[in-house]
Amino acid sequence: MTDNQETPDAAATEEEDATPQSRSATLPLRPPCERLSCHKSSVCSRSYFVVVMVFFHVYIINVIALLFYVHYSSGQEDASRSRDDAPSSGHQRAESRRQPSTPEFLREVSLTRIEGIRVGHVQKVSLVPGKVHEMRTLSLKPLLFEIPGFLSEDECRVVMQLAQLKGLMESQLMVQDGQEELAKELNLSPEEIFNLLDINQDGQLQLHEILTHSRVRDGIWLTPENLREIYAGLQADKDGDGLLSLEEFRLLSNDAFQRFLLQRGVKRSQLVRNSRHTWLYQGKGAHQVLQDIKARVTRLTRLPPSLVDLSEPLQVVRYEEGGHYHAHHDSGPVYPETACTHTRLAANTSTPFETSCRYITVLFYLNSVDGGGETAFPVADNRTYDEVSLIQDEVDLLDTRRNCGKSNLRVKPTKGNAVFWYNYLSDGRGWVGEQDEYALHGGCVVTHGTKWVANKWINIDPDYQRQARYQQLVSQQPEDEDDDDDLTLNTDVESPSIHQDL
Repeated sequence: MTDNQETPDAAATEEEDATPQSRSATLPLRPPCERLSCHKSSVCSRSYFVVVMVFFHVYIINVIALLFYVHYSSGQEDASRSRDDAPSSGHQRAESRRQPSTPEFLREVSLTRIEGIRVGHVQKVSLVPGKVHEMRTLSLKPLLFEIPGFLSEDECRVVMQLAQLKGLMESQLMVQDGQEELAKELNLSPEEIFNLLDINQDGQLQLHEILTHSRVRDGIWLTPENLREIYAGLQADKDGDGLLSLEEFRLLSNDAFQRFLLQRGVKRSQLVRNSRHTWLYQGKGAHQVLQDIKARVTRLTRLPPSLVDLSEPLQVVRYEEGGHYHAHHDSGPVYPETACTHTRLAANTSTPFETSCRYITVLFYLNSVDGGGETAFPVADNRTYDEVSLIQDEVDLLDTRRNCGKSNLRVKPTKGNAVFWYNYLSDGRGWVGEQDEYALHGGCVVTHGTKWVANKWINIDPDYQRQARYQQLVSQQPEDEDDDDDLTLNTDVESPSIHQDL
């Protein structure tokens, strides 16, 4: 018994002696039962902590998933609720029924616009296989370029022969009709017409304000001297100061100018333009040279082929000696009440005003002119543009018969060369913006020989939705099943009457 009792005590003593020495740095001295109990509790705590953390992470994941579900579900419900709970007035219901026929198109097409860098800058362009053309910047306002050798001599000859074969017509009739009907349709009073003509709103009509109106309205180019003669003949300017007050303007009927000119007679030199022209279609089945020119224009302008295909055909113009075209814009400004001629079928409403929306003009010189015939840009790279200042001190910058030499820029006609410019600015989002007023241009009078040119206009509606609807309408027209790639994206089947000469 003594031995049995001493052994545990001795063992305990030895253990007690050894424990402080080996564990004093890590654990305090505690009874064995307490240390064993503590060890079991630590293991349980660690296991419990792991289990809790697993459940916690699962809970967080579930919460996140639930938030995503609620977010997207509520978004879809709001969208469907906004459609279902929309006001049910007759007008809005009609709008919703019209949506399938007039869909809203996303801005998927962006128009490439070539940078001019600076006047005189030359950049290389690849337009035909195995040849590199040089493109030189002529002005920045408007953005204008010249490409020497754009057409070969053979191509120039073929285009002129095709135009002669088809036959050329007068570019402008001596007297235009239909002005009275338009005035009646608009139902404008003399006061309203007076205010429209009075550009500077000073209560009097200056010579240049009347001249601008008469040229657009009647297509007859009057000089200040001509206008004074008309005033005298119609006894309009009572005090002889060259100005018309509202009272004096009331005495003139809408067609007073036109009737006076008919009685007096109009010469061809008094027209806004004096030339002959025809249209050459460039679509499927056209002469290969015409198709090649269209493809080259597409590469030059870097625009989608569908836009070029949907534009006007090639216009060929011949100016005889004495021929001219006074300064003008190829395109007009587009207002909400104005429709583009080429997309009028896609317009939602009818409008009495239409204009040719020509985003780009590409002009080809088919021969070199012996004398005169330059393409003049009166206000190119001007610091400012002011329509009123175009006619000052009897100098009319729009008159290409008298004052071509006063234009800021003149391009000499050289066979095979091409010039092209933008008639509109960019809207800053890759589409057509406002009209570039600096694109004012004209053809100087031909003093010797004959002048042949061709125009390729690229028509784009500044209203993206209207242009997209028009392209969709054209693509839905019946066509040959074998021709899947050519969705009638050309205007060859259209009547030339839609191509307005400006």
